[in-house]
Amino acid sequence: MPATTLPPSDTALLDGLSAHDLFNQGVGLTYGDFILLPGHIDFTADEVNLSTQLTRDITLKTPIVSSPMDTVTESAMAIAMALHGGIGFIHYNNTVAEQAEHVKNVKKYKNGFITDPKTVSPSHTINDIDAIKHQYGYSGVPVTENGAMGGKLVGMVTSRDIDFITDRNTPISEIMTTDLVVATEPCTLEEANQILRQSKKGKLPIVNSAGQLVALISRSDLAKNRDYPDASKHADNKQLLAGAAIGTRLADRERLDALVNAGLDVVILDSSQGDSVFQLEMIKHIKATHPDLQIIGGNVVTSTQAKSLIDAGVDGLRVGMGVGSICTTQEVMAVGRPQATAVYNTSMLAKQHGIPVMADGGIATIGHMMKALSVGGSIAMMGSMLAGTHETPGEYFYKDGIRLKKYRGMGSAEAMKRNSASRYFSEGKAIKVAQGVSGAVMDKGSIHTYLPYLIQGLKHGLQDLGQVSLSNVHSALANNTLRFERRSPAAQTEGGVHSLHSYEKSMI
Repeated sequence: MPATTLPPSDTALLDGLSAHDLFNQGVGLTYGDFILLPGHIDFTADEVNLSTQLTRDITLKTPIVSSPMDTVTESAMAIAMALHGGIGFIHYNNTVAEQAEHVKNVKKYKNGFITDPKTVSPSHTINDIDAIKHQYGYSGVPVTENGAMGGKLVGMVTSRDIDFITDRNTPISEIMTTDLVVATEPCTLEEANQILRQSKKGKLPIVNSAGQLVALISRSDLAKNRDYPDASKHADNKQLLAGAAIGTRLADRERLDALVNAGLDVVILDSSQGDSVFQLEMIKHIKATHPDLQIIGGNVVTSTQAKSLIDAGVDGLRVGMGVGSICTTQEVMAVGRPQATAVYNTSMLAKQHGIPVMADGGIATIGHMMKALSVGGSIAMMGSMLAGTHETPGEYFYKDGIRLKKYRGMGSAEAMKRNSASRYFSEGKAIKVAQGVSGAVMDKGSIHTYLPYLIQGLKHGLQDLGQVSLSNVHSALANNTLRFERRSPAAQTEGGVHSLHSYEKSMI
């Protein structure tokens, strides 16, 4: 009589390794060293939810943020990132005033109530409207009795009022529109938008019971709300979220104050090695002076480092050391850690304290983003992946017929000559040791085309993984049902493009 074969248990059917087994073999792993095993699909890619935590209190619809590098993120990039559900961190390789102005530009790009619009008085002239249009790009301006926000609303000036007037010294009182459609507070954003739609006006002033101007709604913002439903916005005023980086010097405390006054929502303490007394003191200072500001500490790569910053009170962690495409820290300093191992180990500790982990560096493909998130990262921070887009700082140039943009590490000699030396504890040193290089990347087009491509790629990746959300990915990671496998060098070759005489690789 043949032996009875019992059905295998669910555990026996699990191929590959758990993350715990993968990352506890005494070898540091990076993203190319392993592969994710597929799961069961019972949902479409469009159903995938990419919502994630940036910090304890900030949720993003997209787990992608741009790095605070001077060839990656200023206000144009930060605005674009926020519109698509992520956030951009504005670099500090500039003056305090310049960085604060970039934050202001992000906050002015409203998707809701404009609470600090430019205003004029009846005695101002068309020249004053021209100056506002030149600086801010619009000419629809409320007119109040005293020319200030909170004054009694008496009119509006639009381009239709001033376009064909040759004498630009004409007083506003002679050309302003006084037959106004307004909304009276209390008024919700939905109610204000409905009034604006019905009125077919370009802007809708919001006044109080005394007729004083308290806010403004723009028709262009209606289009933004329609076109960018996942935009990262403040819950109360609906302004786009703005992030920025600062150092850990005493002078950076003044920089922080200026950024907070400009409307900053979250700050990154930007150090190549984040477990320092300087960063701990800065965290303590921020918590005492700006308790509502969210703090991301870093960079760290070990559990010990992470615990130090968590105990100090950070709201998020930035993980990565020497793994960026333009970073040479591991080569020069012989200090750092392979990125996948760093993200996994720090995230396992951070999860116990409710702290999200940002995987910073080593990401060159959508697959790398998938792996960064699958090993515990809540956010993927990128520099080189976003460099070369239209929204990055700098001008394009041509070399050998290829359109390029400059991209450099903040530890490069070129960047350190400006202001970034403090990030590497080299400020004031007669001899500076570079920990990065300068280079160039190809034109990637607009971030408004490129980022949706990355987002859709992530959704398809999670679908192949059989996980309908990032929170599900992290749950599967914790209960060991998310499975991994080591890749041999031959397997890595097999998994890439091979055995072709030639090929073309395009974004879409």
